Amino acid sequence: MATDQPLKIPEPRDTTTATAPQHNPLVRFDHVVKRYGDHTVLDSLDFEVRRGRHVTLIGPSGSGKTTILRLLMTLERVSDGVIWVDGEPLTHQRTPDGTLRPAGEKHLREIRKRIGMVFQQFNLFPHMSVLQNIIEAPVNVLGLSRDEAEQRARELLDLVGLSDKTHAHPTRLSGGQQQRVAIARALAMRPEILLLDEVTSALDPELVAGVLDLLRDIARSTDITLLCVTHEMGFARDISDEVLMFNEGRVIEKGSPEQLFTAPEQDRTREFLSAIL
Repeated sequence: MATDQPLKIPEPRDTTTATAPQHNPLVRFDHVVKRYGDHTVLDSLDFEVRRGRHVTLIGPSGSGKTTILRLLMTLERVSDGVIWVDGEPLTHQRTPDGTLRPAGEKHLREIRKRIGMVFQQFNLFPHMSVLQNIIEAPVNVLGLSRDEAEQRARELLDLVGLSDKTHAHPTRLSGGQQQRVAIARALAMRPEILLLDEVTSALDPELVAGVLDLLRDIARSTDITLLCVTHEMGFARDISDEVLMFNEGRVIEKGSPEQLFTAPEQDRTREFLSAIL
């Protein structure tokens, strides 16, 4: 099924009634396939993330974990299947006859407001101050007044321990400080789900612990939904409600951190954990 053709897709499976929306998954991958030419990265992938939960994806490099995050950010399009966000299709729109057609840019802009992402690289605007980096999207995307956006930014800079760096430029900050600004920038949009893509991989080892401690605090003190890709297994164990083991574009095992890290069922999971721990 090509992405430029209309789809006839059933409603998301296993949904509950409208009287109990809190039981619906916030994100659901429904038979999602992602191909690059002849190479299949995600192979009929099914999984869900419920609202307020912290889900971590682990597995070897190349298993499709970051592709999942890029699809959710609409940086990539699915080759087949549908991603649902709070019961609505992510990159498709419903038509009156029940089919789904690829969504236009207006729909994608609206859906992106609900999803935040912190990347491996910090992706800060070097010509802008820390404060300007954080308020840019709330002002221009959410339509906040500059005063409201600045107030939110200052609160977040205090949260991430950088209240004294308001007017600094990214080039004047350490890697750990830049990643803290990137986290504040993502939270400034008040996303319903925050995606974390190997957020410490570009940091010097001595800076990793501080960023992970900050994310632990955010996970424990807020009700934000988290979907995290990481090779930091201690961090995954601490923050996760559920851990999913990926291999070759599929979920081969999932469970609580306690179950998956101490008594994995699959040989491939045991091999991976043995190599990385």
